[in-house]
Amino acid sequence: MTDPNDLAAWMDGYVRAWTSNDPAAIGRLFAEDAVLFTAPFRAPWRGREEIVAGWLERPDAPGSWTFTSEILGVDGDLGVVRGRTTYADPPTAYANLCLVRLAADGRCVEFTEWYMEET
Repeated sequence: MTDPNDLAAWMDGYVRAWTSNDPAAIGRLFAEDAVLFTAPFRAPWRGREEIVAGWLERPDAPGSWTFTSEILGVDGDLGVVRGRTTYADPPTAYANLCLVRLAADGRCVEFTEWYMEET
């Protein structure tokens, strides 16, 4: 990935998968051997199958949240995204920072998320 448009397209797919909780849509985002860190120092979910399973164990109901994001930068295969997630019930908002490493085919090989509750 050398183009922010590639990262923007991947993020659009990420939000669609998050909205639908469709296993196939989630799986299409990630390379077979991808790793996903739900927080920087937690053990990652390893491989597409584990990523899909982990995602579906903690789904957000469609319509229960909103998400906005902006691409802060791209350097080689690594993109940095700042986001904001807002949940309706209970009313909660989170500031997000994501590191997304994409392969040449546009699938993610490494994803790390930081998030903090807004006070």
